[in-house]
Amino acid sequence: MARSAPVTPPESTTHTVPLPRRSPRPEPASPCRVPADPEARARHWYENDLGWATVPGGPLRLRTGVRFDVLDVPAEAGADALRHLAPGSPVSLWGDRMGLLVAAGSAEELPGLLDWLEWSAVGLDLRVLGAGDTLAAPLEPTAPIASAVPPARYDGAAGPVPDGSVPGGAVWLRPPGRGCEVEASLPALPAMGRERSAPDLVRLVATVAAQCHRVRLRRVCAGPPACRRGRPSALSRTTRDQPLAFS
Repeated sequence: MARSAPVTPPESTTHTVPLPRRSPRPEPASPCRVPADPEARARHWYENDLGWATVPGGPLRLRTGVRFDVLDVPAEAGADALRHLAPGSPVSLWGDRMGLLVAAGSAEELPGLLDWLEWSAVGLDLRVLGAGDTLAAPLEPTAPIASAVPPARYDGAAGPVPDGSVPGGAVWLRPPGRGCEVEASLPALPAMGRERSAPDLVRLVATVAAQCHRVRLRRVCAGPPACRRGRPSALSRTTRDQPLAFS
């Protein structure tokens, strides 16, 4: 009788239950990296925080005529005009010049405005930067403004007023607010749709023109001794043919 082969019991199948997966930890969102270079950081601030267009390359400059125009006046003349600006209206300084930011399109209105104010016949040290022009861009303010400008006198609500020129590059006397739309605070011609609290461009230009003329008269009177003794100097020859209006 033949032997039957031994029966091998089937191997028991072990079912391994996988451990529950752990949800991956979300990586903390890394903050926007701000460039370490001061000029690159300033460009990042203008373009990303304020939405202002800059000119490629260096030195850093801002395009005017897009979001704002600029009245370029002697700092001595612009100091008295600060009272006609809203608290949020930016003002820059470079050397002995002051830049008063005004509404975009003001550059086109300025010649007619000066003519209406009867200042068009007078040689004024008053320039305006509009479409196609550029402005020296101050670096992003990282310290109190008082430390960036020379000693100043305080003129009531007007704030600090520079007594002299600012050495070096451009700085903000009144910097634009972070993440704020400054257009509503810029001086402009009265128009429908603008807030009544917005500064009036007519008052600003009238004040700046008068102050520019006073500065010019002081410079003429403080000219070389030859000018004061009646002998024309180079300074007097350049100004004697221009009318001297008094206001």
